[in-house]
Formats: sequence, C-alpha cells, structure tokens
Amino acid sequence: MILKFYIFFSLLIFAVYDTSIAQSIQDYNVKWTSQSNNSSESMPVGGGDIGVNLWVEKGQVYLYLGKTGAFDENNTLLKLGRIKLDLLPNPFAGKSFSQELVLHKGHATISAEHNGNKVDILVFVDVFRPNIHIEVKSLKNIHLKAAYESWRYKDLFPEKRENNMNSWKWAPPHKVITHKDSIRVVNNEIHFYHQNKSHTVFDIVVKQQKMDSVKDSLYNPLQNLISGGILKGSNLEFVSTTNGKYMDTDYKSWVLSSKKEAKRHNLLVVLFVDKSKDISSWFSKLAERAAYKTSIVEVKKQNEQWWHNFWQRSHIIIRPKEKSAYSEAWQVGRNYQLFRYMLACNAYGDYPTKFNGGLFTYDPSSINNDFKFTPDFRNWGGGTHTAQNQRLVYWPMLKSGDFDMMPSQFKFYQRIQKNAELRSKVYWGHLGASFTEQIENFGLPNPAEYNWKRPESFDPGIEYNAWLEHQWDTVLEFCMMMLELESYNNEDVSAYIPFVMSSIQFFDEHYQFRARQLGNKALNEKGHLIFYPGSSAETYKMAYNASTTIAALQGVTQKLVSLDTSVLKNSDRAYLQNFLKKIPPLPKRILDGKEMLAPAEIWARVNNTEAPQLYGVYPWGFYGVGKPDIDIAINTYKYDTDLLKFRSHVGWKQDNIFAARLGLTDEAKKYTTLKLKDSERRFPTFWGPGFDWVPDHNWGGSGMIGLQEMLLQTNDDKILLFPAWPKDWDVDFKLHASQNATVSGRLIDGVVKDLVVLPKERLKDVQICLN
Repeated sequence: MILKFYIFFSLLIFAVYDTSIAQSIQDYNVKWTSQSNNSSESMPVGGGDIGVNLWVEKGQVYLYLGKTGAFDENNTLLKLGRIKLDLLPNPFAGKSFSQELVLHKGHATISAEHNGNKVDILVFVDVFRPNIHIEVKSLKNIHLKAAYESWRYKDLFPEKRENNMNSWKWAPPHKVITHKDSIRVVNNEIHFYHQNKSHTVFDIVVKQQKMDSVKDSLYNPLQNLISGGILKGSNLEFVSTTNGKYMDTDYKSWVLSSKKEAKRHNLLVVLFVDKSKDISSWFSKLAERAAYKTSIVEVKKQNEQWWHNFWQRSHIIIRPKEKSAYSEAWQVGRNYQLFRYMLACNAYGDYPTKFNGGLFTYDPSSINNDFKFTPDFRNWGGGTHTAQNQRLVYWPMLKSGDFDMMPSQFKFYQRIQKNAELRSKVYWGHLGASFTEQIENFGLPNPAEYNWKRPESFDPGIEYNAWLEHQWDTVLEFCMMMLELESYNNEDVSAYIPFVMSSIQFFDEHYQFRARQLGNKALNEKGHLIFYPGSSAETYKMAYNASTTIAALQGVTQKLVSLDTSVLKNSDRAYLQNFLKKIPPLPKRILDGKEMLAPAEIWARVNNTEAPQLYGVYPWGFYGVGKPDIDIAINTYKYDTDLLKFRSHVGWKQDNIFAARLGLTDEAKKYTTLKLKDSERRFPTFWGPGFDWVPDHNWGGSGMIGLQEMLLQTNDDKILLFPAWPKDWDVDFKLHASQNATVSGRLIDGVVKDLVVLPKERLKDVQICLN
C-alpha cells in the first residue's frame, strides 16, 4: 500500500473558517412528532449515573427509572420502577405533539396543544446529584396525577430463560425468587426500596467454587445493599393505589394527585443505592441528596454547563452540509454523537455501563416475543460482566476525551482485585490476580458458566465451559486503558500500578506452575513461557501460545516499562524487563503461500466467531498504517478463511476496526456504516440485540472505535490523519491523541482546512494520509 503524505502548513493556522458548515450538536437532536406505541419507542435521558426511558403513549407520559449498582440478591440489575403522568384536561388528545432530545443541554422536552391550552414538559437528570426533575408548564391551570408503578409489589418467580437477567442463567440451583420491594407513603411522598436479604448469590457461589476458607476476606457487593428512592412534589397528595398491567407485566401503582389546579407542576425523583444495615440511616442519606442549597434555576445552569463542556471535548460530524436523516453517511456521524451521549449518562457511576443495554433496557417482549418477562430483564446478566464485550464500551473514551467516564470501569476491577488474588492463592498457591471472562461483580466466575455439573477431579479454578475455559487475558485491555490515561490526559496512574502488576504476575506465575505440572521445565528451550492450555478469545480453544495473550502481555508490559521512574518502582521495572524476555513472539502461519498472523501456534477446536489473530492490529497496534510488515496483517484480514467466514458488523464484531487500522478504506467505510447507521428501532442508536441485548452497547462502542480509527491513528510520535477516511465524506472533527494532544479540523471536498493541533509543538508530528 502506497501512502501519500500531505502537510498543508498554510492552512493549519491561517485558514478562514467556513461558518456555514460549522459543527452544531443541535443538528443531531432527535425529535418526534407522534406518540410512541410502547416502551420500545422510548427516548434515553440521563446524567451522572441515572438513565431514564421517556415516552408518551396513549396520552400518558412514562419514565422507566434506571441506576447503576442496583443489584438484588440474584444479581439482577433492577429497574427502580416506572413513573406515569396524567394531565387533566389532557393536552395529548389533540394533534399537536413533539418530543425532543436536546443534546446540548442534556434534557428532553415534550410539548402538546389541545383546546387552546399548550403544555410543555421538561425532563432532566442532575449530573451531580441522583435526582430526576420533571417540570410541567401550562398556559392554563391543569391537574396532574403522578403514579409510581411497581411490578415488584409482590414476590416474583422467574423461570427458565428469564433467569438470564441474573447470575443463575440457565442453571439455578434452587427455585429463584425476586423478592418484593418495600413501598410506602410518607407525608404525601412515595418511598420505595429493595433491601437485599442476608443470603445472596454471593454466598452460594463462594461455596460452589470452594472459596469458603477465605469467604470472610472476599469483597461482597451485595451484602446490606439497598436500592430505591422517593417520588415527591410540592403540590401533590396521595390519593389511592390501583392495579394494572403494562404489556406483559402486572403492576401496582401508588398515585399522587395535585392538591389544586396550577399552571406549573414540579416533580422530583431521587434514586439512591448504598450499603446500610439500618434502613433509617439509608433514608437519611437519601434525604440529603434530595435537598438543594441552590435554586433549581442554578441547578439547571450547572447541568447545562456540564453538557456544554462535554460536547466541547470532541466530535465527529460527517457531511455537515447535508443534515439529512436519509443519508447513511450523515447518520453515521449523528449516531456516533447519540451513542456517546448515552455513555455519558453513566459518567460517574460506581459501576460501569453494561454492554447489554446500559441503563436503557425496556420491556423485553418488544425485542423477542417469546420473552414475556418483566422490565428488569436483560440477556447475559445484571451483575455479570463479560470482559470481551465491556472493553468495547470503554476503549473509545480515550479518543473522545471522556477520561472522567473511565474510572467507573476501572473501579469495578480494583474492587475485586483481592478476590482475584485469593483465587490464585486458594486454587494454585501462587501470586497474581486471576480474572475470568464471565465474571461476577464480586470477582468470581458466573456460576452457570463455572458449571454445576463438573467432574469432581476438575481443577476448581477453571470454568468447566467450552467457551470460557482458560480465558484470562481480557483484563489486560483494561490495564492498558488505565495506563493510557497517562499518555492521553497526563494523569497520574500510580494508583493503578498495583492492579496492573498483579494482573501480569498471574500469567508469569500461573504458566510456570502449569509447565511444572506437565513436565520438568518451567520455560521452553528459548527461555519463553509456555502459555498452555490457553484460549485465543472465546474462539480458538485449548490453544498453545494464544495470540491474544502474547499481544496483550507484550503491549501492557512495554507500556509499563516506558513509564517514568516517579510512577514505576525500579524493582518493578527490573522484574518487567526480565518478564518481557520470557514472552514468546506473536504466532504466524503460511496459508496458500501467504504469510499471516495466527490465532495461536496450535489449537484443538474453534468455538466462536471472533478474530483474535488480528488483535495484534487492534487493540495492541503492533501492525497497522505506517508500521512494518503491514502486508502480513492485510493478508490475514483478506485471506484467512475463518475470518472471511466470520465477517460481520453485528454486535461485538470488530471487522470495521481492523479494516480502519490497516488503511482499508472501502472495507472500513462499509462495516462502520453498517455499524452506525440507524437501528431498526425508533431511537436511532438502540441497536441490537445482536449477540446480546438492546440497546447493544458493544455494538455502538465498536462502531465508535472504527470511526475514530478511520479518522485518526497514532504511530509512535506520529499522528496520522485520515488513514482510512473516504474522500467523499466531508467531516468536521475534534479528537484526542496520545501525548496529551487534541486535533481538530475539517476535510471539505478532499481538502484539509482549519487544522488545529494542541499543544502546538505536536504539529510537526502530523501526517495527513489520503490514499
């Protein structure tokens, strides 16, 4: 591949900006002029760590309440209920209607007009406090009814496939009960909460996996956990309870009604998740979060400023002149921004945004008609995290500059580090943190994947599962993200070093342990570790020297060694330099006379449809545009028979990313467009279910990554612009790059304009690549 490099120095600073196509996030607002049919046609609204599904159906306004960390005894990530609003007289009885997601302010509006009365509703979530604000303004006095609806007003008994929403999945060891919530009326406020019982899935899994001897030392996120909140309003009083059914689920509602007609009605929903043995102290903390020392006007300003600052960090606007929802290219740019907004709705959660729906799941029968389950349902678990999927949600945050959103994922791993280290100690007697692929929020494997029907003699530290056995290495991608914060944002990453070191130490100690079990020597004749048995992603099983393991260990270890002495201790540096010598080279092979990257040196079977042989391209970057031997990687992409068979844009598939990293513009454009064009659902970025659920967040994340890589890549000190960008895609962009750089500019009719690189000294490192 021949690359031509053009530097338009005269344009870098002095070009005149064409204001007619200046980027405006408001162009991407989503506006509907008709009501929704059901919750599947809802709109995401959120902030901080709360997500709301908002829709209007048959003249009533609905809100699903979602918050990170709301895990029950079965490790289901619970919805915290549903709000329903009735306005009398009903403004939605007329033909005038609009509902709009206003991105630059981070809120949603609903407007309707009927019989000479116009009503406007504003819904926003406070980024800084766990509060949802609902404001109703009317030209004429109206009544308001606000109902809190709960399907957990009684014990529920999920069976069979419904248990995919919890940690039991297809193999519950007993009859599963979703215990009822506590709901009460106090001073005309609706108080609701779910208090976990003393015995949870944690206790059963610890026993299943023979960790009883260290149980008291294990981190337990479910113990004493209470999830719930308050619904209240200044002009509201409790009037009744009623029963009903929404879609497939019975519910009970507690109804507040306005004491008198008014032109303005304000409601506040406060959501809170915390550990407490005493419910009264939990409610005291909840009340603190409901109280404001500043006016609601000031609260709005603070939140709008946060969203303004968020949108200033980065953007990718494709074909800004068009502004046409019918153009797939324009959709790609718009949906990149919409999905980034959805990720920002959990900017500051104690738990990361889940790959299988995030905060915006809804009634499942609208996704699969056989799933007539409650709104709590999501496929692939609530407290269970699949690392291969989760990584795709968080990698794009580096180039988008959303560094403050990444610690939610990092804290997830840091909390369970000790549990992972105890696994290594209990099972094998060595050091290092052992993280499996399907992992619970308490650091042990999912019990169904671990398998209840395992041979008595089988190693208790290994998942007895055809997909997951011996798969440990995905955690290293999160280690790399932690370390990249130093490069991208000049952050002090010293707090992450113990975690990263422990993750590396596991591979060093575990595979020497395995080798001594199988033979006399801990290393091979070249002094390399023997990574067997291993797994190349979930696809190439019983692998010898899996490419995913080797690439990850090389990448993270090299990054660690490059850190300043103020961050990395000399003793750790010496250890890592010696460890690097023990990592074998990435495996290669010859197929039909062409040299290619191999998924491993040897493997026993193929179990999934991933492309681990290209992980050396992404995320690890050993091959790519401007790097040696790119033809080997291109041969792999083009001619590997497995990869050709597996190729797709659906879900977590990464073909668009690999193509972008290899400068294959047409392929990158094709698969990224398939990824990021409008979903088949009313809200454009509610993709899926793919292999997971709706909205499919690893579908959106992989789409974001591919688009970023088409536009900007780095090669050592070089910043490569447009390495896989189609010339017919005019673009206005701002992205972040390594060494604390930002790059913004436009490509219009194949000409680069208004290029600004900060800090200015990085300008010399820019290479503009137009194939």
